Amino acid sequence: MEELKELYRKWSGAEPALMEKLAGAGSNRQYFRMTDDKGQSVIGCIGTSREENHAFIYLARHFTKRQLPVPEVLAVSDDELRYLQTDLGQVSLFDAIRGGREAGGRYTLKEQALLKQTIRELPNIQLRGARELDFTNCYPQPAFDQDSVLFDLNYFKYCFLKATELDFHELKLEADFRLLAKDLTAAGDEQCFLYRDFQARNVMLKGASPYFIDFQGGRRGPYYYDLASFLWQASAKYPHKLRRELVYEYYNALKQYTEVPSRHHFVERLSLFVLFRILQVLGAYGFRGNFERKQHFIDSIPPAIQNLRELLNTVRFPYPHLVDVLNRLTKLPQYQQTEPTVKRADGYKITERNPYKPHPQDGPATFSKYDAQGPLVVRVYSFSYGKGIPADESGNGGGYVFDCRSTHNPGRYEPYKQLTGLDEPVIRFLEDDGEILTFLDSVYKLADAHVRRYIQRGFTSLMFCFGCTGGQHRSVYSAQHLAQHIHQAFPSVEVRLFHREQGLSTVFPPHESNQ
Repeated sequence: MEELKELYRKWSGAEPALMEKLAGAGSNRQYFRMTDDKGQSVIGCIGTSREENHAFIYLARHFTKRQLPVPEVLAVSDDELRYLQTDLGQVSLFDAIRGGREAGGRYTLKEQALLKQTIRELPNIQLRGARELDFTNCYPQPAFDQDSVLFDLNYFKYCFLKATELDFHELKLEADFRLLAKDLTAAGDEQCFLYRDFQARNVMLKGASPYFIDFQGGRRGPYYYDLASFLWQASAKYPHKLRRELVYEYYNALKQYTEVPSRHHFVERLSLFVLFRILQVLGAYGFRGNFERKQHFIDSIPPAIQNLRELLNTVRFPYPHLVDVLNRLTKLPQYQQTEPTVKRADGYKITERNPYKPHPQDGPATFSKYDAQGPLVVRVYSFSYGKGIPADESGNGGGYVFDCRSTHNPGRYEPYKQLTGLDEPVIRFLEDDGEILTFLDSVYKLADAHVRRYIQRGFTSLMFCFGCTGGQHRSVYSAQHLAQHIHQAFPSVEVRLFHREQGLSTVFPPHESNQ
């Protein structure tokens, strides 16, 4: 933070009179509103990825040069990890249409007007923004291609579909994935600036005009993607009539910038991207909801499934096995609009959809719930040796620290550097190599014996830590798998998993019937 203040001092010539941290979004960037003694404010950003920050800074300057409605970059640190940008205020489109969203999709005429004004502005940044843009500055890749499509489809398969335990034929599904990827990247679509994360939260309202933020994940690609992202966002609950009106508002605005296909062809192509986008977000909801246990993403699953259900009822897709799997997915009881609940013996109600995550209305769920009752609590950490071994907060000093650095490190290779041991490509790398599996076989045997004996002796706390160079790949994979192993092997044990360097934590409560 001091380095951000220093950047502000160099830019303005004085200290900020007030520095307020803004609520975090879905990324690891931190934002601050920095205000001078006259009440004038700017936004300061601290990022952890130079490449991601570079992409935003380059794109913002390019778009500003083309007079597009984006924040202006005012100052940048030499390492590009910190920058200042103009303050667009505090009202996002997401905030402005909250009433219609909370009313289940009954949007007022004023809210509809804001949506139409925003969607008419989208082709401006997509088409005019793409002119003279050097896409090699985009992060993490310059273009939307088949590999990126297949990555997202497999993310859906592994992070969402497999968790449902729905039966499917792996090879047939993979064949349909490849066909869909080929169709989505077919030649002939206008290649423009694909915003990628175009949603109401990333549109700020300055006066009555929409301004765009958080476009650092953009790349070259077809314009259908952003339209699908915006209009089929699960939590928005846009009614069919309004969604159709917004599609044609966009279609007519697009004509001002480029030649457009027939309406029939446009809607047909759009439907493919709607299908892809729904599967993509379900993958994210599965990971962030069921694994990270973030309630917002869990709550978003039923409306996303409803979007999928409506799409399958209106469009016939040429992917037979995928369509069969998705139709069966939409019929699963846990993804209906009503959420059945059961009551635990301790008085807590939990949703059948995710038995490891208490519902917000069910009452408090704290880390200390079982501590005083006697059952064993196992803490499992991943960490970087460069930042020190995690402290034992229990004060008991019992447990193990395992060094993962003897195993093959995926972080040495460029394709894996921005990923973690929770990402499928890293998992495949480690398991295909095999060293980590041999390492964990020994860990499991030691852990099982130790946990079993702690239970017999009535101890309440045990700790396992896995360290590697950066606390990102091998240690994360190992800690994740040991936590899941103990949770499955010992039903009476509460497991608390901490990926310290990733800022992630998960609790696996006891799941014996008598708990």
